[in-house]
Amino acid sequence: MPSHEAILTWSIIVPATAGVIVRPFRLPEAIWAVAGAVALVVCNFLSLSEALHGVAKGLDVYFFLTGMMLAAELARCAGLFDYMAAFAVEHARGSPQRLFLLVYAVGILVTVFLSNDATAIVLTPAVYAATRAAGASPLPYLLVCAFIANAASFVLPISNPANLVVFGARMPHLFEWLRQFALPSVAAIVVTYLVLRLTQRRALAEESLARCVPHPKLGRDGRLAAIGIATIGLVLLTASALDVQLGLPTFVCALVMAAAVFGLGRQSPWPVLGGISWSVLPLVAGLFVMVEALEKTGAIGQLAAFLQAGIEKSPTQAAWGAGIVTAIADNIANNLPVGLVAGSVAANDHLPAQVLSAILIGVDLGPNLSVTGSLATILWLVALRRENIDVTAWRFLKIGMLVTPPALLAALAAAIY
Repeated sequence: MPSHEAILTWSIIVPATAGVIVRPFRLPEAIWAVAGAVALVVCNFLSLSEALHGVAKGLDVYFFLTGMMLAAELARCAGLFDYMAAFAVEHARGSPQRLFLLVYAVGILVTVFLSNDATAIVLTPAVYAATRAAGASPLPYLLVCAFIANAASFVLPISNPANLVVFGARMPHLFEWLRQFALPSVAAIVVTYLVLRLTQRRALAEESLARCVPHPKLGRDGRLAAIGIATIGLVLLTASALDVQLGLPTFVCALVMAAAVFGLGRQSPWPVLGGISWSVLPLVAGLFVMVEALEKTGAIGQLAAFLQAGIEKSPTQAAWGAGIVTAIADNIANNLPVGLVAGSVAANDHLPAQVLSAILIGVDLGPNLSVTGSLATILWLVALRRENIDVTAWRFLKIGMLVTPPALLAALAAAIY
């Protein structure tokens, strides 16, 4: 039976996590996460030093997020994403089906090298503007941005902040990562495309696109941003290959990129800094504190023991179960807290590679089922609302229920066998 203190701890964590997902009173997600963390300290379920220890565990993630958000915002302000979206429309040559594929390809590139949050935050508005200029109904192409943001998010360690959360200091080096996740990533990307394309076939068949649209010129800042992003990708691939944590290299590269853009252009940094979603950092910090409290209640240890018992019976069945359960849990509690819990469980025991791979795939790909599954999808919804586009939770779920199960099963099969 759980102790009285454990029950009270859960009574704080559950509503705080629900607040992050539902956003009552339209308050930012970070407020609910920080409020939950503060309440745990005030009620003496965590000491201040334990809470700060929990916050400190996320240091690499904070560096990574800050660097990626800065690089993405620099690229957005420089018009790089508008250029890429217009390029896709221009090369579609009036074919909605070809444009769908091209937007999917651009989404893969952005997700792989700039993370899934960048696809949600900065590519989505660019795709909306480009498709509107082509006279198309934007929604099928905007759905691409949402689904590829998660489907391509385990191609590389840098493709999703959740990857850093799950593995932490135990992050595999690049070649080991590719060995584990290259085939599952291909399976997830291909199956997601095929099923999503099937769900949108009627809407695309009714489309009529303009062959020529206004094509923004890529100025000096845009070219610098493109070079900077390519450099960040190379540096992070090298860091991953050398088994170096990714957060600090990401942050330093983004600072150098910003210095080059601001210095050569002699422009103020404030518009770029003002466009960054800084609230993501306290959100993640608050979640780290809540997971620290869960560890203190013994819940993490119990989950680890349960998983270990399953592994002793059948590692293959345990891998399937861990991947599917994690994917479902994403849509109940969001994949960031689920990823933090999964990372803590994984840290308790030396798990077989196939089980760890299945857990990560569940964390990264499972959120495609619903709008509450990942931070990237929530950010995608925010971007749509700015354009007065309303995608209801039920409408997304109907598509997610068709797209996610086959993609998840294909990726898990590729990872486990």
